[in-house]
Amino acid sequence: MSAFADISATSGSTGNRVTNAIAMASRRTGVDFGYLLGQAKIESSLNPTARAATSSATGLYQFIDQSWLAVVDKHGSEYGLGWASDAISRGANGRYYVADPDLRQQILDLRKHPETASVMAAEHAADNKAYLESKLGREAEPVDLYLAHFLGVGGASKFLSVHDRAPDATAASMFPSAARANRSIFYDRSGNARSFAAIRDRFAAKLQKSSDSLGGPAQYADASLPNGAKTVQPADYVRIETQRLAQQPDIMVKPQPQTARLAYLMLATLGR
Repeated sequence: MSAFADISATSGSTGNRVTNAIAMASRRTGVDFGYLLGQAKIESSLNPTARAATSSATGLYQFIDQSWLAVVDKHGSEYGLGWASDAISRGANGRYYVADPDLRQQILDLRKHPETASVMAAEHAADNKAYLESKLGREAEPVDLYLAHFLGVGGASKFLSVHDRAPDATAASMFPSAARANRSIFYDRSGNARSFAAIRDRFAAKLQKSSDSLGGPAQYADASLPNGAKTVQPADYVRIETQRLAQQPDIMVKPQPQTARLAYLMLATLGR
């Protein structure tokens, strides 16, 4: 059992742990909390161990193997995961690999860990946000980040550049492969090609619906909230989880040897 498996056993429901992890990732990176929560809802229904049937996609944010190795290689050392990023190499063909198969699996299994998955998803979104803003010359909105997740950041940049200057143009001809694989997104029920604006608006509505289905700010039984309030905002998630961890120091300082480095991830996240 890992150090963080111990944490989940004492922190109430898995849902609380997941939401706390997303809130802390949002605070650490500045990426919109609602976007990260909505994306996780869409991708995995907030199930940390979700696994796709048709690909290697795993975890809250359904990272495939290569995407996960790439983001851990780039950002892992910022969160006490230098042992993982140091083990990842990139071949001449551009693919990421880990020489030791057991260590590779350990790194891939981090996708099932809510705190790690959330902060890596947030860093990935922050990278995409910076790239899109440099190309578009405007602020990237949450729906734009989801388009980067859907089309890849290069594809999203191309899509949004056309959207911003010709929103009523149809998108299928510019993205034929994506349109073939996702016909219901690029075409309406009558077979008419949707415009750039219509597609972006549908993604925005999908994100909003995911947030709404969560009931807005969560309800948390916490007597320390001011005036007896029961509505918890992102900052409250962070405060509650910080206080809970402070009351259980043994969980953090006595992890299993094989997960010692991983146990410091939460401390690093909370301390920044």
